[in-house]
Amino acid sequence: MGAKAYIYLEDGTTFTGEGFGSSNTVRCGELVFTTSMNGYPESLTDPSYAGQILIITHPLVGNYGVPKKMNDNGILVNFESEKIQVDGLIVSELTKSDKWNGKLNLGRWLDDEGVPGIEGIDTRLLTKKVRDHGVMMCAISTKGRLKNPKEVLSKDYTKINFVEQLSPKKPIVQDVYDKNIVVVDCGAKHGILRSVSKLKYNVVRVPYNYTADKIMSYDPVGIVYSNGPGNPNLLTDVVKSMQDLMHYKKPILGICLGHQIASLAMGGKVRKMKFGHRAVNKAVVDQISKRAYITSHNHGYAMTPQDMPKKGKIWLMSPDDNVVEGAIYKEKNMITTQFHPEGRPGTNDAGFVFGMFDEMIKKGK
Repeated sequence: MGAKAYIYLEDGTTFTGEGFGSSNTVRCGELVFTTSMNGYPESLTDPSYAGQILIITHPLVGNYGVPKKMNDNGILVNFESEKIQVDGLIVSELTKSDKWNGKLNLGRWLDDEGVPGIEGIDTRLLTKKVRDHGVMMCAISTKGRLKNPKEVLSKDYTKINFVEQLSPKKPIVQDVYDKNIVVVDCGAKHGILRSVSKLKYNVVRVPYNYTADKIMSYDPVGIVYSNGPGNPNLLTDVVKSMQDLMHYKKPILGICLGHQIASLAMGGKVRKMKFGHRAVNKAVVDQISKRAYITSHNHGYAMTPQDMPKKGKIWLMSPDDNVVEGAIYKEKNMITTQFHPEGRPGTNDAGFVFGMFDEMIKKGK
């Protein structure tokens, strides 16, 4: 039995459970949930979760442990970044791990990285609260009861530039192939980097605030704007660099946050969602072919058809809530997806998006 741990919500609600992971720790973040049944090593290391406390709705978490990190030409194969990105983890029941390649159990991993967890929580009730009221700030304490939770909960997630914290401070250049694709790294998942590398291009990761001239100095055959955490409306410098890059007519692929940046760069709008899309089994429908795909999502901001830039074409849509899940900007030689075509975790349904990007590069359009 772990020591008592506490969850405090900005509406005054408190939950009590048992702590695991890092003890004697207090963290604050935006409370969000994922309905994924597997893939917690990938989810917890996804940079898009920076600044957030994650509820995993599946009732049993941790049963296959945490694998040893595997690296391929500087890109992680089985994690999405070098460290845990969430500020806290909430589960119904932490289970014992039993798998041949499990190096650590989940509780030990969180402890090693200073991240608190709490179990014994009615995650269904907590998730319904987020669903009904929307995301809210949350504090998690494995240090005991907080005397003044409001002081800890004063942080405003929407006003913090998390991308600045996660983006590399200098370029990270892969030297394997003859041609370069520049990834504007806003907190890129390694699954995206690996998908690009599989196309047999060097992956050149550059800081999020690199200018178009600096990006073009690597003579890229294409540019990818990655996923990342936080409010896209704060990233005016990234929007400006994309607008400048469009003049070069190089193929551009925007993924998740990159999809939102493209909308802003083209004059569209991006709004905060009530509770976001965070799962690995969400449908999107191709508006051209009418085919449906099951895809992986992790985003709290989005655009509706009314928010679409006038010079963009809606490509993919969510049948659940009318969110634009993919766009084509033919005039600017750019395609974007709000979901994650690389999966990790998730299905392989949408891997063809990288193939489309490769064809754009090879055709020069």
